[in-house]
Amino acid sequence: MIEVELANRQAVQYIVRRFNLRLKHKLGQNFLIRPDVVEAIARAAELDEGTPVMEIGPGIGTLTQALARTGAEVTAFEIDGSLERVLTHTMEPYPNVHIVYEDVLKADLPHILGNREWHAAANLPYYITTPILLYLIQSELPISLFVFMMQKEVADRIMADPGSKAYGALTIAVQYYCTVEKVMDIPPTAFIPRPAVTSTVLKMRRREQPAVIVKDESLFFNLVKMGFGQRRKVFANAMKMGGIPADLAGRILEKAGVDGKRRGETFSMEEYGRLADAWYDLK
Repeated sequence: MIEVELANRQAVQYIVRRFNLRLKHKLGQNFLIRPDVVEAIARAAELDEGTPVMEIGPGIGTLTQALARTGAEVTAFEIDGSLERVLTHTMEPYPNVHIVYEDVLKADLPHILGNREWHAAANLPYYITTPILLYLIQSELPISLFVFMMQKEVADRIMADPGSKAYGALTIAVQYYCTVEKVMDIPPTAFIPRPAVTSTVLKMRRREQPAVIVKDESLFFNLVKMGFGQRRKVFANAMKMGGIPADLAGRILEKAGVDGKRRGETFSMEEYGRLADAWYDLK
């Protein structure tokens, strides 16, 4: 196959017609038609010749092409087996692309990725963005950099500040493990078919050590869950609802120097860390 620019309207429309594709809304199949966007994502992924990069949901290969052109070794996971005939055609010019037709959440990633340091780049399906993101960043897989496109609302939650409406458990879970920066917003007009929402590309770099050092991560995330599971309750009451006896909750708050009359949605990550360590010391 002669190399053609896949990320443009005419190419996508041609491929959809030629292969008689029935786009699956439930799989979030929206294809980029902006070469500048896929190139920006590939640049943000910091790829050099031979860099191993994992892609999730290549679709017809629009972003895959941009990643491959950097010379990186691309391994893409596609859950829709019916796209194999398309990708076999569109990826023919790129021997550095390997497609795995499996659900990335079920694939044997430790075996596939091995011990090399990987980067990851993807236009994540909106319906499963959070499960995929949390699975990857909370794993011990050797992925040091994530450049992911997602629904703007999810990106706003990841980047939110304490006390804001968007701030939540997802904010803390991602920022605990990664630094986060915004690459760009992408309008619905950049896709076929057009999604109903704006998208955002985030660049998340795995920290060498978590944002806060705690004695027991499970206690830390249990407290975060309590704080955001009962957003409208003051934190002392949320602790009780979470199964911590009132007398112990009071001692934890006192030792951590945190006002239990505040709501958990106002606590910084550092305050949750102090609470977790106080709980650990008093157990």
